[in-house]
Amino acid sequence: MISVFKTSVTTESEIQQLKIYINKLFPYSKWNFDLEDCDNIFRIDIKETKTELIIFLFRIFDFHCEELK
Repeated sequence: MISVFKTSVTTESEIQQLKIYINKLFPYSKWNFDLEDCDNIFRIDIKETKTELIIFLFRIFDFHCEELK
C-alpha cells in the first residue's frame, strides 16, 4: 500500500538525516521524496500503513509531516 505525506523536508541532507531511520523502521519498503513538489512529498510503499509511526519519526527530527488522503 502506498501512503503519501506532505512534509517540511526541503533538502537532500535532511533526507539523509531521515534515511537510516526510515530504512530501519521499514526495512522492506520502497520510499522516496519529491522535493520539486510544492508539498515536499514523501511516498512509502509498505504492506501495512503505519501513519502514526511515520509522523512520529518526522517530528523527532523537527519536521512537519501529514498524510494526504
